[in-house]
Formats: sequence, structure tokens, C-alpha cells
Amino acid sequence: MNVINVLERIEENGFEAYIVGGYVRDYLLGIETGDIDICTNARVKELMDIFHDMNPQSNEYGSIKIITNKLRLDITTYRRDLRYNGNRRNVEIEYVDNLIDDIKRRDFTINTLCMNKNKEIIDILNGKEDIENKIIRCVGNPSDRLNEDPLRILRAVRFSTIYNFEIEPTLRQELWNNRDLINLLSRERVKEEMNKILVNPNALKGLDMLRDLELLPNIGITYPKKIIYVSDICGMYSQLELTKEFPFSKEEKNNIKIIKNILNYGNIDSNVLFTYGLYSSIVAGSILGINTEDIIAIDKSLPIRTCKDIKISSKEICQILDIKPNKIIKIVYDELKDEILKGNIINENNIIKSYISTNREKWLNE
Repeated sequence: MNVINVLERIEENGFEAYIVGGYVRDYLLGIETGDIDICTNARVKELMDIFHDMNPQSNEYGSIKIITNKLRLDITTYRRDLRYNGNRRNVEIEYVDNLIDDIKRRDFTINTLCMNKNKEIIDILNGKEDIENKIIRCVGNPSDRLNEDPLRILRAVRFSTIYNFEIEPTLRQELWNNRDLINLLSRERVKEEMNKILVNPNALKGLDMLRDLELLPNIGITYPKKIIYVSDICGMYSQLELTKEFPFSKEEKNNIKIIKNILNYGNIDSNVLFTYGLYSSIVAGSILGINTEDIIAIDKSLPIRTCKDIKISSKEICQILDIKPNKIIKIVYDELKDEILKGNIINENNIIKSYISTNREKWLNE
């Protein structure tokens, strides 16, 4: 079943149905997307019955979700927003039977386009013209819409960044006027939008726009004049200074910290690869301007991956130094690791024993 079949099935049961929003926008821009939103005058109960054979999942927002191998669909009942309670996730709504009412509640004209089962575009608010002219324009009064949901401030910048569109002057002014509304948003929502801006190849334009609109202090970011774009989100965050808490996962925090460490070191060598691994080294190397193939070649030539690969046991070290196990063992292993990685020592048992014997007095005197 494809998305047109989904529209047809809804209509066969006596209801209207249209693809709406991002899919239609991207269709006109020649961009493929797997996430599809459908709006309809059918209610959730009726949709659950219509698609009972496709394992639909309903939620409290008056929509159902259908996921197959080829489709990810959100089917939502027409609605009108009645009142906002702090942000859009707490909005009070009323279900309606009119497509126009549903369209008028949306954020930007480029997201109001609909498509019917015949792939005909329904353009009620001139969204197609704004796509052709590369304009981000608000539906209705910009200040009202931004106050309804402050996330629209970041969404406007995100769409401008991703599609290289210009923000309509009145909307741009209202983004600046209402910049403090960002403080009402959860940090999760802020991070989600920032991620989408930062991973886009046009991210530097997005950052400059956020700076020019004086949005960065409320977002919690400062950045130097020179930022190198990399497709890795941790690589982007590692170049920024964060003045507010971001809800990173433990893995993200660790990756950002490691990449920052490598950037401060300023080079990718065998010791960096041994200590931090290939992924972080490649990301940091991209920022430092070091060829990825060269980094991979260094990684492949590493004589050891961990200290366990060093071909001498702690017992043998103790015997050579004539000591009992203590902190000197770690000092010896650290020096052996460095010397092996530098190529000064071959990782062979007899050679390592000889090196320890030669330097035993140095360690015993520490």
C-alpha cells in the first residue's frame, strides 16, 4: 500500500483526506521524504476502524500513526486551535470538518500545501508562490503565531537554513521582538531544533542568522568567528561554547568532550587514535583539515590498540625490576605504550624486556 492508497481508503469510507505540510513542500522542491502527514475529517475512532489491518497506533492528540516497511504516516483529524497554555504542546483544540480551518492553524505558508489522491496541489494560502520565491512567511499575524508557540522562532530559522530561503521582513522583525520567548521552551525542544540546524550543510548561515537576530543568548550558545561545518552533530557542538545546559545523552557528552580534547591538541597522531579511537579522530580531523584517508592509514598501522596488547606481563615487569606489584607498573606500561606508538620500540617480548632492564634505575628512583 502506498500513500495514495491510504487517501483512497479514507475516501472510500466517506471522508476527505489530503497529504499536507512537509511532504508536499518537499515534493515541489524535489526532495524525497519518508515522513508523511495526512489530514482528514475522519475522527480517530473511525480511522482506527478503517486501518485496523495495519496496526495503527492512536494518541491523545487526535491522530493515528501507521508504520510499514515503506511508509511512516501520521493521520490527523482537522482541528482548530482554541487556546494555548504556555506552548503548543498544551494547546486546547476543537475538531472541525473544514480543511481551510485546519490549514489556517499552521505555522508558515510553505507548510500549508495539500495534495489529493490525484496528486493535485491544493494551495489555499499561496504557499507555492512563497516556495517559488524562496520566502518563509507566517500564516496570519506573526507576533500572534510566535506567542502561540515560541518554537516557531527556531523553526523559521531552521527552514530558512535548510532550504536557503529568506525570512519575510515582518516575520524577521517579530523573531527579534519575541526572542525572549525562547526561554519558555523546554531545553529538549530547543536542542531538537538546534540539531536540525547544525547538521545541515548550510548550518553556518543558520548560526549567523541566530546571532543577527540576537537569539543565541536565550538558546545558550556562543561561537567563534570561524566554524568548520561537519556532518556530525557532536563535531558541531564541540566547536561551540554552551552557556546553558543542553540535554545531551551520556554518549553525546563524552563524544563532545573527546572531540574538544583532540581539537585542543591540534593534530591526529597514533597516540590520539590509540586514546580516543577512529570515530572521534575522523570528526576532529575534518575540523582540523586533516585528510580522512590519512587518519585511517595511521589507525590501520597502529601496533597496539590497548595496553593489553603490549607483549609483556606485569609479573615479568616485577621480576625485571625486582619489585612487588605497585604504581610503578602503570608508569612502565604508559611509557612502553608511548614508545611503541612512536615506533621507538618494537612490540616484541625480548625487546621490551631489554628496554625495561636498561631503564630500570630510572623507574626505581621515581
